[in-house]
Amino acid sequence: MKWPLVACLLLPGILVYYGLHIIKREVIFVDLALAQVATLGTCVCLYFGHEPDDPHNYFWSLGFTLAGALVFTFTRPHKHARVPQEALIGIIYVVAAAAGILLMSKSPHGKEELQRTLVGDLLTVTPLEIGKTVALYAVIAVVHFIFRKQFIKLSFDHEHAAQGGLNVLFWDFLFYALFGLIVTSFVQVGGVLMVFSYLIVPAASATFLVSSLPMRLLVGWLVATLASGAGLYWSFRNDLPTGAAIVCTLGIALLLAGAISKLRRT
Repeated sequence: MKWPLVACLLLPGILVYYGLHIIKREVIFVDLALAQVATLGTCVCLYFGHEPDDPHNYFWSLGFTLAGALVFTFTRPHKHARVPQEALIGIIYVVAAAAGILLMSKSPHGKEELQRTLVGDLLTVTPLEIGKTVALYAVIAVVHFIFRKQFIKLSFDHEHAAQGGLNVLFWDFLFYALFGLIVTSFVQVGGVLMVFSYLIVPAASATFLVSSLPMRLLVGWLVATLASGAGLYWSFRNDLPTGAAIVCTLGIALLLAGAISKLRRT
């Protein structure tokens, strides 16, 4: 269980940061849609005869994810938008999921592969995979730190971003493209459900409990760390699927954060 624990402690950190942006942008399911689009890329690669552990899978997933990032960049709603972006995100998710099912129906191991894309295969993660993913996340974190003013302006004060001379389309695409890199890498390790849970649940829990952005980031990291450890221990003690156990533990953490917030208000 050592390397799954290391992965759960190191990899979710940047997802918590992105989750705070996603909640503020009110595009909660964008990560789920991007993760499903990345999975669709993997399904296409498998359909063309590649093996599940073939490096081609990553590049197919990345290509599909960047295409999805481009779509989300140009569909960000404005004041007079007739269709909310969340509806378009839901449509992309459903169509990508259905297309993946169609492609995997022709594969002799389609059912197993579909399950793997949902809950991942955390127990088989290797030190090399963790090292490469951590290195990628570190580079993305540096980019976000250097251009933090632009990214924070886009997410937390989008209405005035363009008025301040910011190239909204460029920075939005860069935001989603970097997010796509994160999603593609994490889906290979933890699956779609863990990506969504790590992105939204710690950030939502922190939003319930504290108000400042730095404190939300700190509390979100703490929630992700404690829930990861508890979920792994629960999975180990009861011989349960690791990814599903962690997702359920994160759900319990969100319920506790909501209850604490309610008690504080009353």
